[in-house]
Amino acid sequence: MLLDLLVIGLVITLYPLPVMAFVLVLSAHRGVWKGLAFILAWLACLVAVIALVLLLTGGEPPAPKSPPSTAALAAKLAIGVGLVLYGGHRRRRRRRTEVPDSAAAAAPSQPSLNSRMDQASVWSAAGLAVLLQPWGMVGAGAATVVDADLSHPQSFLALLAFCLLATSSLLAMELYMVFAPGRAGRALTGLRTWLSDHKDPAIVVTCLVLGLWLVGRSLYELTS
Repeated sequence: MLLDLLVIGLVITLYPLPVMAFVLVLSAHRGVWKGLAFILAWLACLVAVIALVLLLTGGEPPAPKSPPSTAALAAKLAIGVGLVLYGGHRRRRRRRTEVPDSAAAAAPSQPSLNSRMDQASVWSAAGLAVLLQPWGMVGAGAATVVDADLSHPQSFLALLAFCLLATSSLLAMELYMVFAPGRAGRALTGLRTWLSDHKDPAIVVTCLVLGLWLVGRSLYELTS
């Protein structure tokens, strides 16, 4: 369980869409407070999903090969297949799609996005975190948490590590902005530019890596 949660948490924290949104949040007026609201809402979603799973299992993992255990593995397999298909779809679409100049000109400009984020409230930032949570990946984490045994402290540590790792990129940017706002602002500008240029390849890589991992692990456990 621990290894699966670490892999899932790492991919979640590197998934580019929430990171791009969080960079905009931090760059806005009162960005530190809005970033804190974003992180708290993000963590609340993770904790709520874990709590729901533990409530359903009673904190005891189902017996191997039992219907609940098989259903959890089947869910992970389905999510893995879905991520692989989505990653392949994004890769093919990126290869054959060229953005016309008119469409590029009609796209929202960076200053307009910044202006809208400046006017947004901390509640809007929190809602953005909920909307941009990669729910498929979180669902894979939930299917893995089914194996948590709360009678062992290692399970608590694994769940804590998952939540912290899945939030680590956001926490790092938030703390950087708090303690070194000048350097952080320049670094976030560079990160935003890099993500704008490499968003699609990053989405493809993260989806394929996690999808193949989930498929391989699920098939192994279902057939062993």
